[in-house]
Amino acid sequence: MNTAQTIAYRIRQLCQQKGITPNGLSNLSAVPQSTIKSILNGESKNPGSVTIKKLCDALEITLGEFFSTPEFDALEQEIQ
Repeated sequence: MNTAQTIAYRIRQLCQQKGITPNGLSNLSAVPQSTIKSILNGESKNPGSVTIKKLCDALEITLGEFFSTPEFDALEQEIQ
């Protein structure tokens, strides 16, 4: 998985844990549905930190908790 795929996976995982749909997450976070959809569908290759912070606030977790998973730890550094 690359970073964008890992972020999408993590958002899905958290929504499932919290019992929130992507639509519900959009309402709670004030992040447009189109933005969440593009992240989840892999169209957004680099979701911004402000967007991820808004999602974390809506999910009632910290940025550290969002990124502290084996999936993120396993990512190789991406060379651009």
